[in-house]
Amino acid sequence: MLTYHSLLHDQARLQLSRTPRTLPSLQIMRKPSSIEDYCFDDFVIFGYDPYQNIKAAISK
Repeated sequence: MLTYHSLLHDQARLQLSRTPRTLPSLQIMRKPSSIEDYCFDDFVIFGYDPYQNIKAAISK
């Protein structure tokens, strides 16, 4: 019988079995005079290599 706890353990086991990948880096492309002047394009992420998501049921 599948239960929430058995699925949770399978998901945790899968997460823990994954080899850690190199961490990504963040580069700030410009430095405005105020923190409020930053925009989305001011930030670039390099080396982001995520694993495929781990699917999980949502309880009702």
